[in-house]
Amino acid sequence: MRRRPFLAAAGLAVLAVAGGAGVWRALAGDAPALSADAAAAQARAGQIAILDVRSPAEWRETGVPQEAKAVTIHDPRGMAGFVAAAKRAVGGDLTRPVATICHSGQRSTVAADALAAAGFTRVYNIREGMAGNAVDGAGWLARGLPVESCERC
Repeated sequence: MRRRPFLAAAGLAVLAVAGGAGVWRALAGDAPALSADAAAAQARAGQIAILDVRSPAEWRETGVPQEAKAVTIHDPRGMAGFVAAAKRAVGGDLTRPVATICHSGQRSTVAADALAAAGFTRVYNIREGMAGNAVDGAGWLARGLPVESCERC
């Protein structure tokens, strides 16, 4: 049984109390991790759709990863709105590989779990996010990977 998004969020709250890399791996959701470098290369090759799930304010501040679709997890219609927007972003093809990215890996984990629960079959998580984190890596920005200004925000 797949974990529901609200359970993934609850697991992340436990992480904050428990700490440690082992706990992170156990609670980080079911989607396989994908490094920012690998995601960028696959997106350039048209092999994966990157979904930037951060807020519009964050997109305006840093831009979005080149080739990414800006699909906020903060949709005013809730998680159902986010999932509907993600489906539109991939043209309704739930078999298309997608990778979620956020600031540092927490929201992308919740988003990846929600997409898998909604029937997406090939979901990955760029856990290091845009800014990086101590467990998963430096992040998209620190790696110098390309970003685009977000004029559609």
